[in-house]
Amino acid sequence: MNTQQPGDPSGRAAAPFPAGAAGTGSPSRRGPTIVVAGGGTAGHIEPAMALADAVRRLRPDASVVALGTERGLETEIVPARGYPLELVPPVPMPRKASPELLRMPSKVRDSVRRTREVLERVGADVVVGFGGYVSLSAYLGARGRVPIIVHEANARAGLSNKVGARFAKEVLAAVPDSGLPGARTIGIPLRESITMLDRSSLRAQARAHYGLRPDAPTVLVFGGSQGARTLNTAFSGASDELGRAGIGVLHAHGPKNTVAVRELPGAPPYVPVPYLERMDLAYAAADLVVCRSGAMTVAEVSAVGLPAVFVPLPHGNGEQALNAQPVVAAGGARLVPDSELTPQRVIDEILPLAGDSDMLARMSRATLETGHREADRVLAKTTLEVAGA
Repeated sequence: MNTQQPGDPSGRAAAPFPAGAAGTGSPSRRGPTIVVAGGGTAGHIEPAMALADAVRRLRPDASVVALGTERGLETEIVPARGYPLELVPPVPMPRKASPELLRMPSKVRDSVRRTREVLERVGADVVVGFGGYVSLSAYLGARGRVPIIVHEANARAGLSNKVGARFAKEVLAAVPDSGLPGARTIGIPLRESITMLDRSSLRAQARAHYGLRPDAPTVLVFGGSQGARTLNTAFSGASDELGRAGIGVLHAHGPKNTVAVRELPGAPPYVPVPYLERMDLAYAAADLVVCRSGAMTVAEVSAVGLPAVFVPLPHGNGEQALNAQPVVAAGGARLVPDSELTPQRVIDEILPLAGDSDMLARMSRATLETGHREADRVLAKTTLEVAGA
């Protein structure tokens, strides 16, 4: 997933919280109260915020409250998007037997108790969970009291969502076969600046914004919010050949990293930046993207129809490779293992692809067919229906 910018990169804040909204104690609230739970990483938080925005577009009188912990990125992202955040104790699940495992029951009880207090105080009509530490508390706190909706973004469901799905009223997923029985596939809710993006009409502005040549084939490279050493090494090592071939590059290397490239006379610019504040412009500037394959990143790339070379993060349980598989199978992307992405692989495979406009056009059409631009609206409608609105 791309996690490089909190909130909507267009700079638009969410609508102000309405008078008489949940948590204010006022009896004048008219619309439903939606509690979203998805903390820790932007991959859990951004879909929750996209749902919040979509709910407010459909029902401006609705109140949306986010549930999180003090450890996660939600403390930055949620307030920046204009939504109230309620904090509860985190319940991280140990991966193996340890003293921490023995302390789990008391931690779970405390977090669930605090969660129930929040749900009662804000008058929750439905809880929508997206996984992560806070979702388990949300599901257990809401069980038997408030209707639950579970959304799974990854190709392989996490423990929290597996628990929540057992007693949820609705279970939805980004892709088929996520491991949640009976889940309805809808894609991942994305912010409107991505789902409404018209890359072709914005291309000239986007390339001017980043100092790219307007007529050169352009590759976008990024490895998440902190960058990716493999991508940085491979592309900086191939920068001379890319320039000689007339390929421009926009490369987000991460705020703690640098890449050294030479400026070749007459060649399109190779533009290194620490991070990308405007992902909409970055996508519009590119003809091809080379990136990790987190669930959010795959969803965004598919929604905007951008051909991709995915380089899955070589850690965890292999979920990034699984996230990429539907787009690869459709012909919209290629997959290169992290260990195989070298400067020579960039020169031999990615450079020719970047210059093949016919192949990129075919890949773009295939990518669009796998995208879900309406996921935010579909989930919002489902949420309001469950909330009785």
